[in-house]
Amino acid sequence: MKQLLHSLATGASELPELPAPVVPRGHLLIRSSCSLVSAGTERMLVDFGSANWIGKARQQPAKVQQVLEKARTDGPLTTLDAVRSKLDQPLPLGYCNVGTVVAVGSEVSGFQIGDKVASNGAHAELVSVSHLLCAVIPTEVSDEAAAFTVLSSIGLQGTRLANPTLGETFVVSGLGLIGLLTGQLLAAQGCRVLGLDPDPSKCALAETLGIMALHLSSGVDPVAWCLDHTAGIGVDGVLITAATSSTEPVHVAAGACRQRGRIVLVGVTGLELRRDLFYKKELSFQVSCSYGPGRYDPAYEQQGHDYPIGFVRWTQQRNFQAVLHALASGALRTEPLISHRFSFEQASDAYELLSSAEPSLGILLRYPETADPEQRLIQLPAAAEDVASTKPLLSVIGAGNFASRVLIPAFTKVGAGFYTIAASSGIGPVHLGRKFGFRQASTDVPALLVDPNYNTLVIATRHDSHALLVQQALAAGKNVFVEKPLCLTVEELSSIQAAFTGEQLLMVGYNRRFAPLSVLLQQQLSRSQGPKAFVYTCNAGAIPVDHWTQDPSAGGGRMLGEACHFVDLLRHLAASPIEDLQLFSAADSKPCPDTFSLQLRFADGSIGTVHYFANGSKAFPKERLEVFVDGKIFRLDNYLKLKAWGIPGFRTRRLLQQDKGQVACCAAFLTAIETGGSPPIPTCEIFEVQRWLLEAVNQ
Repeated sequence: MKQLLHSLATGASELPELPAPVVPRGHLLIRSSCSLVSAGTERMLVDFGSANWIGKARQQPAKVQQVLEKARTDGPLTTLDAVRSKLDQPLPLGYCNVGTVVAVGSEVSGFQIGDKVASNGAHAELVSVSHLLCAVIPTEVSDEAAAFTVLSSIGLQGTRLANPTLGETFVVSGLGLIGLLTGQLLAAQGCRVLGLDPDPSKCALAETLGIMALHLSSGVDPVAWCLDHTAGIGVDGVLITAATSSTEPVHVAAGACRQRGRIVLVGVTGLELRRDLFYKKELSFQVSCSYGPGRYDPAYEQQGHDYPIGFVRWTQQRNFQAVLHALASGALRTEPLISHRFSFEQASDAYELLSSAEPSLGILLRYPETADPEQRLIQLPAAAEDVASTKPLLSVIGAGNFASRVLIPAFTKVGAGFYTIAASSGIGPVHLGRKFGFRQASTDVPALLVDPNYNTLVIATRHDSHALLVQQALAAGKNVFVEKPLCLTVEELSSIQAAFTGEQLLMVGYNRRFAPLSVLLQQQLSRSQGPKAFVYTCNAGAIPVDHWTQDPSAGGGRMLGEACHFVDLLRHLAASPIEDLQLFSAADSKPCPDTFSLQLRFADGSIGTVHYFANGSKAFPKERLEVFVDGKIFRLDNYLKLKAWGIPGFRTRRLLQQDKGQVACCAAFLTAIETGGSPPIPTCEIFEVQRWLLEAVNQ
């Protein structure tokens, strides 16, 4: 199958061959027949990608500030690498898809194979979409008309927030695709609709759809024009569907509204509101969120938990259904809105048109409907050379941020040979596979696990999948490098221990002990005789409570997901088993604590404290370790500087670039496989650290 991808770094688009996506629980697999280009959103992304670095910075001033803060704490080279990696990730375009269901995931009702559906799927020959973001298309509605479902739902959600009633007068400000669709939806509810736009051709089109329009380039005062059409009273409400950085549409809306009028922002404008008009008229102002309740809610969109209709009448899916009903009844017309049609193979021409000065409106892409949903493995063009049987040959499961930005580049630097990379979507495997020289890209993880053509598996998936994948890989005779955490429950840990026979290497990605400054610190501490006192501070920063890592069942929380690094490092530096670990967390309502302290006691009398705080400022460096022993003090600052007190002649060590030990960690793992040497981290220590952390979670 092919999918349209866009580069935010260069602005180029391509149609690479990808393996078919998987069909997770609660999802549908859809073979596309037609999709609509969203002129506003997709033109913005194309323009951003085409801009140079200065142009990108001007469009994202808040991001620039974040980059500057990171540079101050982590160093400029580390920050530059992070920015380049972020821009390097290919972006799937499109969210207005029509096609035929070819597979139905578990726990799905109301759909069957062969159904024609509208969804927010991307521009791709096959798309995997949550069933709550799909709606069955009535037989009276053509594929081309149904392609407008999602865009119409954006306007419908704004309309619902404005709460129009029969006989009211509304203004639609901005007569692009969403504006023209919104105007028709308002008219269908018995409203008189006025339209404003600077483009005379769009105003002329609006008139044919029953919208009385004023082109703003005519010189007529739009506020006075609205008052003239409402006998001086003012309009009942304004829906702003324009896309501009100017605040003028909001000013015009406030001037045109009657007393206690309603203004709903559906598009994008400046928001420098003039209090005087809002105050005197008691105007209401609301921002509409996409295409309805459920948007950006992981429980709805990813986990498939619908909202009860008695409490939330209109969700995203139910808005889709309402739009399709309007299309079937003829209340919503889309044929006049179509300006261009392209075959999917000509998608690049469609985007050239989008960025050109040539007028366009509704741009449709048509698909050949020949993609094979069973084709879940593809050969990549830059196949690696054969690797000797004694060499580690790696396959990777997972193609997310950490795998792409940290893990795979680290293995590349130490000369690893790559075989297959797999994930649930084919985008990451193909992009990373081509970039780093993998032989194959796949979405078929079960087949990869039992493939005999490689000997080592790297697991970089979501945390809740780690334990089972580790057990399956060990059972298949693979060496395993799993990104932390090893598992999320004591029962999972016991199962892994039972599966581990010692014939393969099992490694968890605890990289801090391999950092160059950590190695130097360990060398200094090995000369000390007395017990040590450790204080590790991590200024972790806040992440949203609904992020998957904060979900106890999916991510396990930040103690298992990140603070484990620091417990492992202290265990390594103490060179003594943990005898006790206690958790003290700040009072909050989060399902997993992310502001806490861990108190450790070691068998040799050493003690340690790990402060993991999510309530600080990002302007402060993230990580610091202090060690007190035998009249000496060491301080490791963010893996950039190691300083000591009480050691005559010790020279402070500084690095130009932050190094947390990831490359050295990967190198040690590969060397141990190749030479048959001892595990870089003793497996008993891996199990020990994991068990103590799990017991702390269950306190």
